[in-house]
Amino acid sequence: MEKGHHPAQKDLDVLISKLNALEVSATDNFQKSLVGVLKVLVENQLHSFNEFEHLKKAIDLLTLQIFKVERKVDS
Repeated sequence: MEKGHHPAQKDLDVLISKLNALEVSATDNFQKSLVGVLKVLVENQLHSFNEFEHLKKAIDLLTLQIFKVERKVDS
């Protein structure tokens, strides 16, 4: 697993694969619509994880900059 990825992200990737398979094998419009809704939900959850990772990195960078400024002020 790639560094920084939450274990649930792998589960969501697996779910997307399963939903893709269900979408191909769906026999009517109801099934296709249901799979489409589920895919959107899973994809949005993955997007949320990715955005959270970006926010964590931004906070880490900001914290480093604050410490650098503190060191300069203290010296």
